[in-house]
Amino acid sequence: MLQIFTKTFSQLTKEELYQLLQLRSEVFVVEQDCVYQDIDFKDQKAIHVLGFKKEKLVAYTRIFKSGDYFKNASIGRVVVAKKERINGYGHIIFKASIKAVNEILKEKKIKISAQKYLKKFYEKHNFKQIGEEYLEDGIPHIAMINFNINE
Repeated sequence: MLQIFTKTFSQLTKEELYQLLQLRSEVFVVEQDCVYQDIDFKDQKAIHVLGFKKEKLVAYTRIFKSGDYFKNASIGRVVVAKKERINGYGHIIFKASIKAVNEILKEKKIKISAQKYLKKFYEKHNFKQIGEEYLEDGIPHIAMINFNINE
């Protein structure tokens, strides 16, 4: 069972901040073998969507209101611990993130910068590719927008 919490940066405990930075580093830097600056001073503007399993953070995203990252609201840093992916937590945390954008930020249209290999994952959540593929930190990405905003 995944417990979902949404928090602003100032509401995060030191332990939660440490766990989310560790999880992002574990997946985006180590697992994906990508050297990039994860700590980007955008966390302070984000709302953090945290997925805990027995007090351990295993799934996470951060969301932004329009204008803080893209022109539209956005969801980023979508991550699930490798050994927990079999449980479908990616879909659970992403649905919770869409709901948070709708309910907390009061926005419907969402733009994401998705790793290309996850295109089908995001399409299951009514996102569609816009524009051409591009490299971000050496990894193929695509921009996607949710066109069916009634999820």
